[in-house]
Amino acid sequence: MRRIMIAGANSGCGKTTITCSLLKSLQRRKLKLSSFKCGPDYIDPMFHKKVISLPSYNLDSFFCDDNTIKYLILENSKNSDISIIEGVMGFYDGGRGSAFSISEITDTPIIMVINCRGMSESLGAVMKGFLTYKTPNKIIGFIFNKLPKKLEKQAISLCEELNTEYFGFFPENDFNFDSRHLGLVTADEIINLNDKLVKLADLCDKYILINKILKFSESDNLNYQKINLNSPITSYRPTIAISNDNAFCFNYSDNIALLENMGCHIKYFSPLDDKYIPKDADGLILSGGYPELHAKKLSLNRSMIDSVKSAINSGIPTVAECGGFMYLHEFLEDKDGRIFPMAGIINGTAYKTDRLGHFGYVTLKPKNDSLLFKKSDNIASHEFHYWESTANAQDLLISKRNGTSWNGGICNKSLYAGFPHLYFYSDLNIPRRLIKSCIKFGEKNGKN
Repeated sequence: MRRIMIAGANSGCGKTTITCSLLKSLQRRKLKLSSFKCGPDYIDPMFHKKVISLPSYNLDSFFCDDNTIKYLILENSKNSDISIIEGVMGFYDGGRGSAFSISEITDTPIIMVINCRGMSESLGAVMKGFLTYKTPNKIIGFIFNKLPKKLEKQAISLCEELNTEYFGFFPENDFNFDSRHLGLVTADEIINLNDKLVKLADLCDKYILINKILKFSESDNLNYQKINLNSPITSYRPTIAISNDNAFCFNYSDNIALLENMGCHIKYFSPLDDKYIPKDADGLILSGGYPELHAKKLSLNRSMIDSVKSAINSGIPTVAECGGFMYLHEFLEDKDGRIFPMAGIINGTAYKTDRLGHFGYVTLKPKNDSLLFKKSDNIASHEFHYWESTANAQDLLISKRNGTSWNGGICNKSLYAGFPHLYFYSDLNIPRRLIKSCIKFGEKNGKN
């Protein structure tokens, strides 16, 4: 099995650019690829997917135990010639959820990316620091991003001095992944993205030692116990409608694949452009995303809002995460401060703030039994949002690892709505409960 991780010295060092360039270059070699992103990020996997035209998956060791991580990487790469894993933040950042943690669990060789702008000999200090900060580690060498050609020999010499491998450099170029308040803009928003990826792959072919990467990517198979999904489906297969457009695009590939593997039908719909949710839906997932960037159009699509309201009021099992939660409010403030009426299921306004109010891994402690949770549960989750809510959302005690906590979330027998994002493999009882409720809803409406 071949796998390699492209990790970084820090956020913004060029991991995504290098990863996408490498994926495109390997694709042109006709290799079968699989791609992964460390951590809870939604946006980078969208870029991976654009390159390889296949889902890209997350590997998150805060959400999952070691066996589940091994299961996911092997199940999602079993038909691949090589797996490319993109790290998260700086290599050691994030504790249990770090790229370092994932590399140890999956026994994956690491190539570090360093942004060399403004450095020359100081590169050696950065390299030595990463090589020796925690030992043993899986770092096998370096790629030098934004390195002037005249410093290439020095970079090679530093690798020789530090007994590590040189995998090439990436020159300054005019391609950048633009950012906004939740990170990079999404892949679908970049005009002529494929043309730009081809140009990046050309640079990769010229400056990155791809054959050497392939050689060092050879890894042993991982031992793991296969996970029994224990699907509650015995006969009737429920249909779950999932929002998927530029306003609601934050969906974990593993969540969707898990629902399908458990036997569900998945149908996508667009709250922006469609008039109704799928008429045969037995369950509804309103994904996270950027509704604040499309508030006017969402508000004007009254037929969709009426369809969503009618379905939720009829008791359809509904998961509304972050952006989906905001969509269900009476009102939503857009990025320019304008207020628009929304679905009105939740009394209150989703409003803009100037900073990340809650950011990072959290644990959810339910205060009552509900659609997805039992009162006894402790659920790993993640929050990342600039918008807040005036709604009376008090059904979860939400705690960070540093000990701070607050109340949030609306949880009842047919609805989960809140800012926390859920990763279904963190607790398989969550999708099982959702599916059971979808089956009951379908049966109540005469389906069997």
